[in-house]
Amino acid sequence: MKYEWRKSEKELYLPGTEPRIVAVPKQKFVAIKGAGDPNGVDFAERIGVLYSLAYAVRMMPKSGFTPDGYFEYAVYPLEGLWEGDPADKSSLSYVIMIRQPDFVTDEIFTRATETTKKKKPHSFLSDALFCEMEDGTSVQMLHIGDYDDEPSSFAKMDEFTKQNGLVRNTGAHREIYLTDASKTERTKLKTVLRYGVGKS
Repeated sequence: MKYEWRKSEKELYLPGTEPRIVAVPKQKFVAIKGAGDPNGVDFAERIGVLYSLAYAVRMMPKSGFTPDGYFEYAVYPLEGLWEGDPADKSSLSYVIMIRQPDFVTDEIFTRATETTKKKKPHSFLSDALFCEMEDGTSVQMLHIGDYDDEPSSFAKMDEFTKQNGLVRNTGAHREIYLTDASKTERTKLKTVLRYGVGKS
């Protein structure tokens, strides 16, 4: 039976449109760092490399190698950790990433990288890395609409954070993209917004 993150991890990936507090455990990712306007070709190329790596892991059993602990699963959605002024996209720095199942190790990532180099080589492959992150106690909500309209949702999150006696503990925020921006109307985009918090 295939593991579906949409069904099994709803609290993390399918929140409501009002802010809530959530505890985010340590997670594994394939990731690439970057900077500047995400509307350019450079950003799209980095996304393509991440998906190539994610599917290289996902399809390993069909290539004759089954990692210890492997199970059938749906590939996780694209995520981004962002810093900078959204009004000035050239000032942005980011880490875009795709979560990996717990069975993935450094060895598995290396194998996926070597496979991708042969089947779909790209200069950004050398920038990809395997890492663990733990968001911990966070405030999150679902934003529906254009990315440029996110400030209205962040304002709601900030007010909720204040009302609950909390403060942001990082200047960065996480976005989880539940819809494909190339195939979805801007007004119907669904993005999970999240940032870490602590007691004030």
